[in-house]
Amino acid sequence: MIIDAYNTTQDVRGRSDYLTGVRRGEAPPPYTPFDPQRILDSMDAAGVDMAMVCSLAQRIENDFLIDLVAAHPDRFFGFGQVMPQDDDAEREIHRIADAGLPGLKLHPSLHGYIASDHGLLDPIFEVCRERGLIVLFNSLDDAFCSPFAIEEVARYYPEVPTIIAHMGAVWNVPDAITVAERTENIYLETSATLLSDVKRAYNRLGPDKILMGTEWPGSDFDIERLKIRKAIPDDADRAKVEGLNMARLLKLEVTV
Repeated sequence: MIIDAYNTTQDVRGRSDYLTGVRRGEAPPPYTPFDPQRILDSMDAAGVDMAMVCSLAQRIENDFLIDLVAAHPDRFFGFGQVMPQDDDAEREIHRIADAGLPGLKLHPSLHGYIASDHGLLDPIFEVCRERGLIVLFNSLDDAFCSPFAIEEVARYYPEVPTIIAHMGAVWNVPDAITVAERTENIYLETSATLLSDVKRAYNRLGPDKILMGTEWPGSDFDIERLKIRKAIPDDADRAKVEGLNMARLLKLEVTV
Protein backbone atom coordinates (compact mmCIF):
# COMPACT_ATOMS: atom_id res chain seq x y z
CA MET A 1 0.00 0.00 0.00
CA ILE A 2 1.43 3.36 -1.04
CA ILE A 3 0.76 6.07 1.56
CA ASP A 4 2.16 9.56 1.01
CA ALA A 5 3.03 11.41 4.22
CA TYR A 6 2.86 15.11 3.27
CA ASN A 7 0.75 17.21 0.90
CA THR A 8 -1.02 20.56 0.98
CA THR A 9 -4.64 21.14 -0.02
CA GLN A 10 -5.52 24.71 0.88
CA ASP A 11 -9.04 25.87 0.10
CA VAL A 12 -8.57 29.65 0.34
CA ARG A 13 -5.31 30.60 -1.31
CA GLY A 14 -4.88 34.03 0.27
CA ARG A 15 -2.99 37.01 -1.12
CA SER A 16 0.58 35.72 -1.28
CA ASP A 17 1.84 35.23 -4.83
CA TYR A 18 3.36 31.98 -3.58
CA LEU A 19 -0.21 30.79 -3.09
CA THR A 20 -1.96 32.54 -5.97
CA GLY A 21 0.68 32.19 -8.68
CA VAL A 22 -0.09 35.65 -10.08
CA ARG A 23 2.56 37.99 -11.45
CA ARG A 24 3.35 41.40 -10.01
CA GLY A 25 0.58 43.89 -10.75
CA GLU A 26 -2.01 41.24 -11.58
CA ALA A 27 -5.17 40.88 -9.57
CA PRO A 28 -5.50 37.54 -7.74
CA PRO A 29 -7.93 35.12 -9.38
CA PRO A 30 -11.45 34.91 -8.02
CA TYR A 31 -12.04 32.38 -5.27
CA THR A 32 -12.99 28.92 -6.48
CA PRO A 33 -13.39 25.97 -4.09
CA PHE A 34 -10.61 23.40 -4.02
CA ASP A 35 -11.28 20.53 -6.41
CA PRO A 36 -10.10 17.28 -4.79
CA GLN A 37 -10.15 15.54 -8.15
CA ARG A 38 -6.90 17.33 -8.98
CA ILE A 39 -4.93 15.56 -6.28
CA LEU A 40 -6.83 12.29 -6.74
CA ASP A 41 -5.95 12.18 -10.43
CA SER A 42 -2.29 12.80 -9.60
CA MET A 43 -2.35 10.08 -6.94
CA ASP A 44 -3.99 7.61 -9.32
CA ALA A 45 -1.45 8.29 -12.05
CA ALA A 46 1.38 7.44 -9.66
CA GLY A 47 -0.28 4.49 -7.93
CA VAL A 48 -0.66 6.25 -4.57
CA ASP A 49 -3.41 4.75 -2.42
CA MET A 50 -3.65 7.30 0.38
CA ALA A 51 -2.22 10.76 1.04
CA MET A 52 -1.88 13.02 4.03
CA VAL A 53 -3.36 16.49 3.51
CA CYS A 54 -2.72 19.66 5.51
CA SER A 55 -2.88 23.40 5.00
CA LEU A 56 0.16 25.48 4.15
CA ALA A 57 -0.19 27.48 7.41
CA GLN A 58 -0.72 30.90 5.86
CA ARG A 59 -4.28 29.99 6.75
CA ILE A 60 -5.43 27.36 9.23
CA GLU A 61 -8.33 25.51 7.63
CA ASN A 62 -9.21 22.64 9.94
CA ASP A 63 -12.89 22.58 8.99
CA PHE A 64 -11.97 22.30 5.31
CA LEU A 65 -9.60 19.39 6.04
CA ILE A 66 -12.17 17.62 8.22
CA ASP A 67 -14.75 17.86 5.42
CA LEU A 68 -12.25 16.80 2.74
CA VAL A 69 -11.21 13.69 4.64
CA ALA A 70 -14.81 12.84 5.50
CA ALA A 71 -15.70 12.97 1.79
CA HIS A 72 -12.76 10.69 0.83
CA PRO A 73 -11.91 8.61 3.92
CA ASP A 74 -10.28 5.84 1.91
CA ARG A 75 -7.91 8.23 0.10
CA PHE A 76 -7.03 11.07 2.50
CA PHE A 77 -6.02 11.48 6.13
CA GLY A 78 -5.63 14.96 7.52
CA PHE A 79 -3.24 16.73 9.87
CA GLY A 80 -4.92 19.72 11.50
CA GLN A 81 -3.10 22.78 12.67
CA VAL A 82 -2.98 25.26 15.54
CA MET A 83 -0.91 28.18 16.69
CA PRO A 84 0.27 27.02 20.13
CA GLN A 85 0.13 30.62 21.38
CA ASP A 86 -3.65 30.74 20.92
CA ASP A 87 -5.75 30.41 24.06
CA ASP A 88 -7.93 27.76 22.44
CA ALA A 89 -5.08 25.68 20.94
CA GLU A 90 -5.56 22.67 23.21
CA ARG A 91 -9.33 22.72 22.78
CA GLU A 92 -8.87 22.86 18.99
CA ILE A 93 -6.58 19.83 19.07
CA HIS A 94 -9.26 17.89 20.91
CA ARG A 95 -11.78 19.02 18.29
CA ILE A 96 -9.73 17.82 15.33
CA ALA A 97 -9.04 14.54 17.12
CA ASP A 98 -12.77 14.11 17.75
CA ALA A 99 -13.29 14.67 14.01
CA GLY A 100 -10.96 11.79 13.21
CA LEU A 101 -7.81 13.61 12.07
CA PRO A 102 -4.82 11.53 13.19
CA GLY A 103 -2.18 14.24 13.33
CA LEU A 104 -1.18 17.82 14.07
CA LYS A 105 1.05 20.01 11.92
CA LEU A 106 3.16 22.71 13.59
CA HIS A 107 4.88 25.53 11.71
CA PRO A 108 7.20 27.42 14.10
CA SER A 109 8.90 29.60 11.50
CA LEU A 110 5.63 30.94 10.09
CA HIS A 111 3.79 31.26 13.39
CA GLY A 112 6.64 32.80 15.38
CA TYR A 113 7.92 30.45 18.06
CA ILE A 114 10.86 28.15 18.73
CA ALA A 115 10.35 24.39 18.49
CA SER A 116 12.26 23.87 21.75
CA ASP A 117 9.88 26.07 23.80
CA HIS A 118 8.70 23.67 26.51
CA GLY A 119 6.33 26.18 28.07
CA LEU A 120 4.52 26.56 24.77
CA LEU A 121 4.74 23.04 23.37
CA ASP A 122 4.57 20.73 26.37
CA PRO A 123 0.80 21.31 26.70
CA ILE A 124 0.41 20.63 22.97
CA PHE A 125 2.34 17.37 23.19
CA GLU A 126 0.42 16.38 26.33
CA VAL A 127 -2.87 16.60 24.40
CA CYS A 128 -1.39 14.73 21.44
CA ARG A 129 -0.18 11.99 23.79
CA GLU A 130 -3.61 11.78 25.39
CA ARG A 131 -5.39 11.61 22.02
CA GLY A 132 -2.87 9.38 20.24
CA LEU A 133 -1.99 11.99 17.60
CA ILE A 134 1.09 12.22 15.40
CA VAL A 135 2.97 15.55 15.43
CA LEU A 136 4.61 16.91 12.27
CA PHE A 137 6.93 19.91 12.23
CA ASN A 138 7.37 21.87 9.02
CA SER A 139 11.16 22.00 9.19
CA LEU A 140 13.27 23.67 6.55
CA ASP A 141 16.70 25.09 7.33
CA ASP A 142 15.85 27.87 9.75
CA ALA A 143 16.52 28.53 13.41
CA PHE A 144 12.91 28.31 14.58
CA CYS A 145 12.57 24.58 13.96
CA SER A 146 16.02 23.04 13.81
CA PRO A 147 16.12 19.27 14.31
CA PHE A 148 17.81 19.68 17.69
CA ALA A 149 15.08 22.09 18.81
CA ILE A 150 12.39 19.62 17.73
CA GLU A 151 14.17 16.81 19.55
CA GLU A 152 14.35 18.85 22.75
CA VAL A 153 10.59 18.60 23.27
CA ALA A 154 9.84 15.36 21.39
CA ARG A 155 12.23 13.26 23.47
CA TYR A 156 10.10 13.84 26.56
CA TYR A 157 7.06 12.36 24.77
CA PRO A 158 8.21 9.00 23.39
CA GLU A 159 4.60 7.93 22.87
CA VAL A 160 4.07 10.75 20.34
CA PRO A 161 5.44 9.95 16.86
CA THR A 162 7.13 13.15 15.70
CA ILE A 163 7.85 13.76 12.02
CA ILE A 164 10.46 16.21 10.75
CA ALA A 165 8.96 17.29 7.43
CA HIS A 166 11.42 17.90 4.58
CA MET A 167 14.20 16.38 6.75
CA GLY A 168 15.31 19.91 7.62
CA ALA A 169 16.28 20.60 4.02
CA VAL A 170 18.74 21.74 2.95
CA TRP A 171 21.44 22.45 5.51
CA ASN A 172 19.81 20.81 8.53
CA VAL A 173 19.54 17.35 6.96
CA PRO A 174 22.62 15.95 8.78
CA ASP A 175 21.20 17.06 12.13
CA ALA A 176 17.79 15.60 11.26
CA ILE A 177 19.41 12.26 10.55
CA THR A 178 21.29 12.44 13.85
CA VAL A 179 18.19 13.07 15.96
CA ALA A 180 16.18 10.38 14.12
CA GLU A 181 19.04 7.96 14.74
CA ARG A 182 19.13 8.50 18.49
CA THR A 183 15.50 9.38 19.32
CA GLU A 184 13.07 6.52 18.85
CA ASN A 185 9.91 8.53 18.15
CA ILE A 186 11.39 10.87 15.51
CA TYR A 187 10.84 10.16 11.80
CA LEU A 188 12.01 11.90 8.63
CA GLU A 189 9.73 12.86 5.72
CA THR A 190 11.26 13.20 2.26
CA SER A 191 9.47 15.99 0.36
CA ALA A 192 11.67 18.85 -0.91
CA THR A 193 14.81 16.85 -0.17
CA LEU A 194 17.63 15.93 -2.53
CA LEU A 195 18.07 12.39 -3.79
CA SER A 196 21.48 12.32 -2.12
CA ASP A 197 19.93 13.27 1.22
CA VAL A 198 17.43 10.39 1.08
CA LYS A 199 20.32 8.05 0.25
CA ARG A 200 22.27 9.42 3.20
CA ALA A 201 19.33 8.95 5.56
CA TYR A 202 18.74 5.41 4.30
CA ASN A 203 22.41 4.48 4.72
CA ARG A 204 22.43 5.76 8.31
CA LEU A 205 18.96 4.81 9.51
CA GLY A 206 17.80 1.97 7.33
CA PRO A 207 14.19 2.02 6.08
CA ASP A 208 12.18 2.18 9.31
CA LYS A 209 12.46 5.90 10.16
CA ILE A 210 11.83 7.37 6.68
CA LEU A 211 8.42 8.39 5.29
CA MET A 212 7.85 9.23 1.63
CA GLY A 213 6.15 12.58 1.16
CA THR A 214 5.54 14.60 -1.99
CA GLU A 215 4.26 18.06 -0.94
CA TRP A 216 1.76 18.12 -3.78
CA PRO A 217 1.07 20.44 -5.61
CA GLY A 218 4.60 21.79 -5.23
CA SER A 219 5.85 18.47 -6.57
CA ASP A 220 4.11 15.42 -7.98
CA PHE A 221 3.68 11.89 -6.72
CA ASP A 222 5.37 10.16 -9.64
CA ILE A 223 8.46 12.37 -9.23
CA GLU A 224 8.73 11.54 -5.52
CA ARG A 225 8.26 7.83 -6.15
CA LEU A 226 11.06 7.93 -8.73
CA LYS A 227 13.34 9.65 -6.22
CA ILE A 228 12.59 7.02 -3.58
CA ARG A 229 13.10 4.19 -6.08
CA LYS A 230 16.54 5.53 -6.99
CA ALA A 231 17.51 6.12 -3.35
CA ILE A 232 16.22 2.80 -1.99
CA PRO A 233 16.65 -0.04 -4.52
CA ASP A 234 15.64 -2.84 -2.14
CA ASP A 235 11.95 -3.67 -2.72
CA ALA A 236 11.13 -4.62 0.87
CA ASP A 237 12.85 -1.56 2.31
CA ARG A 238 11.20 0.72 -0.23
CA ALA A 239 7.77 -0.69 0.64
CA LYS A 240 8.31 0.47 4.22
CA VAL A 241 9.27 3.99 3.15
CA GLU A 242 6.48 4.26 0.57
CA GLY A 243 3.72 3.32 2.95
CA LEU A 244 4.18 0.60 5.55
CA ASN A 245 5.91 2.92 8.03
CA MET A 246 3.11 5.47 7.75
CA ALA A 247 0.51 2.72 8.03
CA ARG A 248 2.13 1.62 11.28
CA LEU A 249 1.99 5.16 12.70
CA LEU A 250 -1.65 5.43 11.63
CA LYS A 251 -2.39 1.99 13.10
CA LEU A 252 -3.80 0.80 9.79
CA GLU A 253 -4.26 -2.87 8.98
CA VAL A 254 -2.26 -3.47 5.80
CA THR A 255 -1.83 -6.75 3.98
CA VAL A 256 1.67 -7.06 2.49
